Amino acid sequence: MYIIRPIALTDEIFLWQMLYEAAHLHAEGQTVEDAKNHPELTKYVKNWGQQGDFGLISTLASNHQPIGAAWLRLLTGENQGYGYIDDETPELAIAILPEYRNQGIGTELLRNLITISQSMYRGICLSIRTDNPAFNLYKKLGWQPIAGSEKINRVGGISIKMKLDFYQSIKS
Repeated sequence: MYIIRPIALTDEIFLWQMLYEAAHLHAEGQTVEDAKNHPELTKYVKNWGQQGDFGLISTLASNHQPIGAAWLRLLTGENQGYGYIDDETPELAIAILPEYRNQGIGTELLRNLITISQSMYRGICLSIRTDNPAFNLYKKLGWQPIAGSEKINRVGGISIKMKLDFYQSIKS
C-alpha cells in the first residue's frame, strides 16, 4: 500500500534520485551526483519550490519511504527543457523506483497530477524516448505527439515531445 501527497521542499533530495531514474542515467553508468551536475538535467530539480513548481510523491503507507514522484516545472526563456512547448506549459518529469514499477503507481501519480494541475495550467508537455514503454500510457491518458518534434536525444535514440491539453476530455 502507498499514499500520494504533494511534494514538499524537503523532498528535493528524492527528486534528484527520481531525475536520475527518469533520465536513465543508470544505463550510462552514471550516478545521482552526475544528474546534479548535468547542465541539461539540473533545471528539472535545482532550487525546487519556485513559482510554478508542483508535484506529487508516492510513499509507502507503512513507513512513508518515497517510491516515486511526478512533478511539473515551468521551464521558460533560456532555461527551456527537453519538452518545451511554450512559456506557459510546464514540463512533466516522472519516475518510480525500479522495484515498484509496473504496479500502477506511476499511472495513479499521473492521474492525480492531471486532476490537480487542470486548475493551474492549460496543459502539460513532456519529452519521451520513442522506445519508452510509457509512451502508450501517455497516449491513453490523452497526450498527443507534437508533429515534427522528433529529435536525436543525448544517448543517440529518438525522443519526441507530447502535450496534454486540458480543454480536451481526459481519457480513462
